[in-house]
Amino acid sequence: MRIVFMGTPDFAAIHLKKLIDYKFNVVGVFSQPDKPKGRGQKLIPTPVKIIALENNIPIFQPKSVNLKLGYESLEKLNPDIIITVAYGKILKDKVINLPKFGCWNIHASLLPKYRGAAPIQRAIENGETKTGISIFKIVKELDAGPIAYMKELPIYMEDNFESVYNRLAKLGSESLIEFLNNFEIYSKKLIYQNDNEATYASKITIEDTYINWYNENIKVFNKIRAYDPIPGAKCELNGQIVKVFNASLGTSKNDIPGKVLSIDKYGAEISVGSGSIKIGKIQFPGKKAVKIIDAYNGRKIKIGDIFKNIKRGD
Repeated sequence: MRIVFMGTPDFAAIHLKKLIDYKFNVVGVFSQPDKPKGRGQKLIPTPVKIIALENNIPIFQPKSVNLKLGYESLEKLNPDIIITVAYGKILKDKVINLPKFGCWNIHASLLPKYRGAAPIQRAIENGETKTGISIFKIVKELDAGPIAYMKELPIYMEDNFESVYNRLAKLGSESLIEFLNNFEIYSKKLIYQNDNEATYASKITIEDTYINWYNENIKVFNKIRAYDPIPGAKCELNGQIVKVFNASLGTSKNDIPGKVLSIDKYGAEISVGSGSIKIGKIQFPGKKAVKIIDAYNGRKIKIGDIFKNIKRGD
């Protein structure tokens, strides 16, 4: 089976590497164009592109796979099947109908919940206790196609974005191999999604990362871990915009929301709208994240300080 793989970030690269390791016939790879990064604005190859180049697989980076040059490159590869993982581009009917075995997407949620760009962060932020991988046949509507394969993954209280991301990448790549090895079985037992049960995981904006210290402790806790370690949940401390990490639920009673109640070697306990939370690390502007106790010893934070909400638009 001639496979064309489409993907862009690390999450997708893990899936491509698994296909290569299991000797699947990947005849071409599509990824988003390289983007400039850093002070020198040097073009940085996508993680998927790096894997393709390392394994001598033809790589294509058109602005659109649906238009003339992009589509012509795809058509020449004569794919039997197209696999997409976090490609970041919407496929049009012409592409969807090209391979004889269809186009299939690996999505990091239990569809129809959390369709869209940021299913992992949104699931954690909303306090979900489970997520998973869905492999579905691509249709014109976003993440709405019939599901061929689904596998659940628990979300533990000690999880953050990074830990769930890593476990989902592993589960997704293993699920992809299972799906392809038993394609005739799974592709004939499709389960159609109930659109009435669909929820959407919209793209993360900078304001999504802002902490509201007036919320109850579970909401603040989920907000912080949903964006830990990247991009980091933000708030204000002593006139500076800071990021906080390594959150856990506290045990103290209510005080002024945002007030630092205590500091020890494990972190700082902070009052919120209802209850308290603990944070283990903090990042000041232009600096690396450090342990709270180190920031305390460096006189960057003290008991009685008040973390404040960032005003919208700041």
